[in-house]
Amino acid sequence: MFVPPGFTTVTPYLIVKDADAYLAFLINAFAAEEIGTTRRPDGTIANSQIRIGNAMLMLAQSDDFLKVMPAAYYLYVEDADAAIEKAVECGAIIIMPVDDMPYQDRQGGIKDLQGNIWWISQRLVEGPYTN
Repeated sequence: MFVPPGFTTVTPYLIVKDADAYLAFLINAFAAEEIGTTRRPDGTIANSQIRIGNAMLMLAQSDDFLKVMPAAYYLYVEDADAAIEKAVECGAIIIMPVDDMPYQDRQGGIKDLQGNIWWISQRLVEGPYTN
């Protein structure tokens, strides 16, 4: 089995209302890198490949066939407080303030403009995730 460079066996695929605006949100809020984008004849995004850190995401504009599908994501960052603040500046709303968790992450939660939930976490120790 061949998996293209940068991808993993499972890659999240986001279907959103305004894919161009959402792509801008990902770039501005999470420093995402747009790897490549294919557009439909009407100019909307048919497929966009986006990298956040070492994770690849794919993104498409919703239509009559592809319905909006909100999801939840767990994102590791260097500074959870700063990342939450940046996401809010870009239009997200806080659903859980940043705090130290018993599983040794500093974490907060936001809901983006598409209804997706992002758990934004900063690892406090160099060690495995524990409950």
